[in-house]
Formats: sequence, C-alpha cells, structure tokens
Amino acid sequence: MRAQAWTIAPALVLALAATGCATKKYVQTENKAIHTRIDEVQGEVEKTQTRLDTQDKKVDDVQTQVTQVSQTAQDALQRAQEAGKLAQGKLLYETVLTDDKVRFGFNRHELSAPAKTALDDFAGKLKTENKAVYVEIQGHTDDVGTKDYNERLGLERAEAVRRYLNQQHGFPLHRINVISYGATASIDTNKTREGRAHNRRVNLVVLE
Repeated sequence: MRAQAWTIAPALVLALAATGCATKKYVQTENKAIHTRIDEVQGEVEKTQTRLDTQDKKVDDVQTQVTQVSQTAQDALQRAQEAGKLAQGKLLYETVLTDDKVRFGFNRHELSAPAKTALDDFAGKLKTENKAVYVEIQGHTDDVGTKDYNERLGLERAEAVRRYLNQQHGFPLHRINVISYGATASIDTNKTREGRAHNRRVNLVVLE
C-alpha cells in the first residue's frame, strides 16, 4: 500500500503541474486578447474624437458665416422698424441667392434661368404662408472695381430681383425695399475666383 501511494503521488504532482501550466497559458492568452481589444477600442475612440473635432470645426465655420450674413439681416430689421414698415417687428428668415446655379456673373446683374426658378420658389413660399410680409432685397458684389461702381452694381442686382417679384408674382412694391452693400459685406475671400463668385449674391430678408 505504501509503495502504491508513492507511485500515485508523482503522477498527481505532474497532473497538477500540467494543469497549472495550462491555466497560466490560458490566462496569458486571455490577457493578450484583452489588451488587443483595449488597443482596438482606444483606436476607435481616437478616430471618433478626430471626427468630432472635424465636425466641430465645420460647425464653427458655418456659424461664422451665418453670423456674417445675419448681421445684414439685423440691419434690415432695424431699418424696417425705424421706417414703421412692420406689424410685428420680427425677422422671419433670410434667403441667399449664391449657390453654383444662381450666382451672378462678373459685372452682371441679369437674372439667370436658375435664379428665376429660385425666386419662383421663394414667391411660392410667401404665397403659401399667406403673410403680409416685408422683404428687403440686398445686393452684394465682389471687391473688383471702385466703391461707387460696386454700390451701383449691387443695387442693379437687387432691383432686378424686385422687378421680377413684382412683375411675375405681383408682389407689391411698397412691401419691398432694395439696398446695395456693394463689396462691404463679403461672406468669402475676394482673393480667389471661387470666393469672388460667392460674394456676388442677393440676400432676401423676410420681415413681419
């Protein structure tokens, strides 16, 4: 019996040792997998943060542009209030004709077919809302040319829009004001062709 016990004991020790080695190897494998997963998660977090930072920058850029454009809308509201043109004294919204299809050409004030379509949509919205609104039409230019020239060109652009709204949609002239900002309220750089094209625009500020 005693000899048999000694025979079993080494076998048991070996079995326990083997189990211990297997357990240690399993733990090491699991730890490696966990660390790999942690690295992957951290990588995803970093990518997400980068996307958020990029999105925040885009939002900041848009907010900056909106602030610049909205300043002219606030100017329109003040002018209309001082002239007693408004029933409620509210700024409702602003439409800007400045996208790729609507932009005014260099030294041009004529309305293109896409610009007329955009104005048709604008007039249709006013009719659907059935509100007695007041509209200020603001003409803008790039900075090429003299100050007097750009002020005149901006006014011609605003006048072209007023005529179209009146003649094609019957919008009453006494509820429209036109003004030229010339090149004084740019929303983009005037150092590039693309930027100058953005600045050649008309803003329609709707007030009540």
